[in-house]
Amino acid sequence: MKKYDFDEIIDRRNTNAVKVEACRSMFGTSDVIPLWVADMDFRTPDFILESIRKRCEHPILGYSVPPRDYFTSIINWLKENHAWEVKKEWLGFMPGVVPGLSFAVQQFTAENDEIVIQPPVYFPFMHVVEKNNRKLIFNPLKEIDDKFQMDFDDLEKKITSKTKMLILCNPHNPGGRSWEKETLLQLAEICFKHGLLVVSDEIHADMALPGNVHVPFASVSENAANISLTYMSPSKTFNIPALQTSYFVIPNEQLRNHLKKFLDQSELDNGNIFAYLTTIAAYTEGKSWKMQMLDYVQKNIDFVIQFLKNEIPQIKPMKPEASFLIWLDCSGLEMNEEELFHFFIHKAGLGLNQGITFGPGGKQHLRINVACPQSILEKAMNQLKNAVKNL
Repeated sequence: MKKYDFDEIIDRRNTNAVKVEACRSMFGTSDVIPLWVADMDFRTPDFILESIRKRCEHPILGYSVPPRDYFTSIINWLKENHAWEVKKEWLGFMPGVVPGLSFAVQQFTAENDEIVIQPPVYFPFMHVVEKNNRKLIFNPLKEIDDKFQMDFDDLEKKITSKTKMLILCNPHNPGGRSWEKETLLQLAEICFKHGLLVVSDEIHADMALPGNVHVPFASVSENAANISLTYMSPSKTFNIPALQTSYFVIPNEQLRNHLKKFLDQSELDNGNIFAYLTTIAAYTEGKSWKMQMLDYVQKNIDFVIQFLKNEIPQIKPMKPEASFLIWLDCSGLEMNEEELFHFFIHKAGLGLNQGITFGPGGKQHLRINVACPQSILEKAMNQLKNAVKNL
C-alpha cells in the first residue's frame, strides 16, 4: 500500500488560491498563517492528477457526456462507504453544492416563504435564502456535553404555514457533528408532518473521522427519502473543490424531475469532463488515501485540542466527529468580536474564520482549518500561545 506524505509543505502562493490570495481583503494583511478556507494544504492525490493528465494526452477537449463508469462509481462508493443503496436514476450532476442550495430555494419555494436553518452553520446557507428574497428562520443548535444537538421543541414552535424548507448541514459545519440516525429520524418525522422539504448538504460525508460514521439523511426512513434532496461531492475529501464535482441524490421522482427541469432550463445539467473523470478516480482508487488522510487529520485535531487544554485553556475547542474544521470558543479571552479578530490577526498572526459569520451562536468563536502539515499547525499554535501570554 502506498504511503502518502502529508507533512510535505507546498507553497500555494501565485496559484490564485483563495486561502492565500484573499488574505489581504479578508484580514487586512497577507502576513498571517491562513487557516480559514475549507480546502486542504495537502497535495491532491496522484490518481486524481493522473486522470487529468491522461485525458490531456488527447488533443481535443470537446463537449463530453458522462463516462460509462461515472454513475457506477458513485453508486458503489455510497454503498461501500455509507451503506446506502441508491439507483442510477436518482443521480445527477450538480455544478456545486452551494449553487444547488440556491437552485432548490428558487425551484421549490416562493418569495417570502420561510426557510429553516440551524445555526451556527455554514454562512452560504443564509446567503442563498436572503439573496433569493426568502425569510430566514433560525432553529439554533444547543450545545450539550460539548456537542451540538438539535432543538426539536424550538423547531416545532417556529414552523408556520409559510415554512417550506429546511437546509440541513450533515455532517455539520462548523461543529463537525456527524448526526446520528436517531436525530435524523426525528428531524425527518417533524419535517414530513409539516410538509417541509429537506435539502441536505453532505459535502463532508466522506470526512467522518476514525470511530465515527456518516448517516445520509435520505437513508434513515422512507419519509426522509421522499422529502429530501441530498447533495454530495468528492471535493472536500480529495481536495479538488475547484473542479466542481458535485452531484445530487433524489429518490423521490417528482422532486427529482422538478429539479432536473430547472437545471435543464438553465443549461446547468452538464458537467465538465474533468469533474467526471476525477470523481471516477476518487471513488475507485481513493480508499487508501482517504484513510491515511483522515488519520493524519485526526492527529492534527488531537494535537490542537491537547495543546489548547495544556497551554491556552481560555480557548475551548469542540471536538469534531467529521471534517478538518474545529469550532473554537474564545469567550475565555474576554474580548468582543472586533478585539478578538484583531488579536488573532495582528498579535497571533493567524487567519481564521470569524464565528459571527455563521449566525446566532457564533459570537466569540472562530473556526480553524487543521488540514495542513503538522509543522505549520505547531507554528500557529505557538504563535497563539505567545500572543495570549503577552495579553
